[in-house]
Amino acid sequence: MSKATLCLWYDHTAEAAAAFYAATFPDTAIGTIQRAPSDNPSTPEGAVLVVEMTLLGMPAILLNGGPMYQHSEAFSIQIHTDDQAETDRLWDAIVGNGGAESMCSWCKDKWGISWQIVPRALSRWMADPDPAARKRGFEAMMTMKKIDIAAIEAARAG
Repeated sequence: MSKATLCLWYDHTAEAAAAFYAATFPDTAIGTIQRAPSDNPSTPEGAVLVVEMTLLGMPAILLNGGPMYQHSEAFSIQIHTDDQAETDRLWDAIVGNGGAESMCSWCKDKWGISWQIVPRALSRWMADPDPAARKRGFEAMMTMKKIDIAAIEAARAG
């Protein structure tokens, strides 16, 4: 058992978010769903309180905590992709399901969780020993929302 568990707060939509994540992301599965007992003072009997799951290989709890806290870009989940097809699939799934695009690999799902869909090649580009190529690649990335691997490669090549 992991010593750390990711806990994400939802306003009564944890089960729907968990189902979307399980259908979208690799190494993701729903585990136990905890429901409110009859004597719960703030939630109707049977309402989902917590969804325990594995999210991208990490233990996670999706908590139906109510409307008092909102997600922000100060927290994001970064997914490293192997190629443009995987980058496109994950980006399009998040944005196409009521999410929103942002800049430089960032997008937000319809529940307000921020994601970074980052090709593994980006780390190689940022470590390029040629400062001019590194600068051209970085400048190209800064103009993008979803990362376009071929466009950054072309910029790096000059």
